[in-house]
Amino acid sequence: MGISVGSNSINSISNNYITQSSKASNLESTLKNSETATDEELMEACKSFESYLMEQVFKGMEKTIIKDEEEKNDYLAQFGDKLYEEYAKSASENGSLGIAQVLYESMKRNT
Repeated sequence: MGISVGSNSINSISNNYITQSSKASNLESTLKNSETATDEELMEACKSFESYLMEQVFKGMEKTIIKDEEEKNDYLAQFGDKLYEEYAKSASENGSLGIAQVLYESMKRNT
């Protein structure tokens, strides 16, 4: 039994674009106001940036995978963006990459 996602794919793509645009705008405004932000807000913005960056990297890497049309996964096509978002958020919260910490220290030094 398969799942049909044909008409929902367009809605999913447009919703994803709107979500990505709003994430980028929120991050940009928070980082621009870094002089008035508290340390916690600044660190949260840095973690959000790291998460957003990693999400874009994961999506870019996924585009390089050669896919066979017979092995198409409808669930991954529909919910793959959310999966990459959660992976990126987990990596950022874990602090395993350290991008957020380096960015935070750099911003604190420059303010």
